Amino acid sequence: MAKLEFRYGAMNSGKSMMLLQVAYNYTENNRSVLLLKSEIDTKGNDFLVSRIGPKRQVDIVVKKDEPILQKKFSKKIKNTECILVDEVQFLTPRQIEDLWYITKVLDIPVICFGLKSDFMSNSFPGSKRLLELCDSMKELETICSCGKKARFNARKVNGKFVSDGEQNVIDGAHDNIEYVPLCGKCYIKYIRKIDKNKLLKEMEKDKEQISLSI
Repeated sequence: MAKLEFRYGAMNSGKSMMLLQVAYNYTENNRSVLLLKSEIDTKGNDFLVSRIGPKRQVDIVVKKDEPILQKKFSKKIKNTECILVDEVQFLTPRQIEDLWYITKVLDIPVICFGLKSDFMSNSFPGSKRLLELCDSMKELETICSCGKKARFNARKVNGKFVSDGEQNVIDGAHDNIEYVPLCGKCYIKYIRKIDKNKLLKEMEKDKEQISLSI
């Protein structure tokens, strides 16, 4: 039975480049592959673009809340041997379920690449549903500026870390916005702005639960 896979990582973990490599491997072995992404991901428009240069035409760009299982996409889906999804976090839970049906009913494997959580460390709705339904997961590793393994994503606006704002804002589409990968320690330091002294002081308060705001 075909699998629904989730290959995830923090920013700059090479997700799009890995997807392009998988697509290349399929085509080199004379097997058809279909690339899909959400229209929310405006970077590259109808192309899948990696940060280090290579790109490839996207076969299906789905609109927000648009079903993947519909007539206008049916021929492409039925005629492929694998579906690759870029920036899967931008898909809706319903669209994720469509991908699940494709693997289990049509027996076509689907490999999704993207993020588990946003810059506020909250799950994307699509990624959350994918975690609930996927058959396998694989973490694509990258490092924080301190050298430790990065598992969090942070947003900078005009060079400064921020902890609020809209969830889906594409870097590259806004000149003053960028994303950087951080380890847990650096994320707490730069985004939550919590240090050892602050934590110890909070622990001394007469409360049932420590309350540290962002």
